[in-house]
Amino acid sequence: MRSLERITFDDKICSGKACIRGMRWPVEVLLEMLASGMTNKQILDDHPELEIEDIRAALLYASLSVSGFKVYK
Repeated sequence: MRSLERITFDDKICSGKACIRGMRWPVEVLLEMLASGMTNKQILDDHPELEIEDIRAALLYASLSVSGFKVYK
């Protein structure tokens, strides 16, 4: 599950929420963009600091989280 390495937790960044690669990009915000109907391409075009692997990692994190798997460092 290498893609989960992209999900980071730091008390100094977004109050310790799950974020993408230590950036101020909470996973929940990325998931909200997807849920609103934005495509991967739209997200990546609007936010060039993100990579397709970040989106996949966010989806994997969400999937594991709702299945009851504890995902944190």
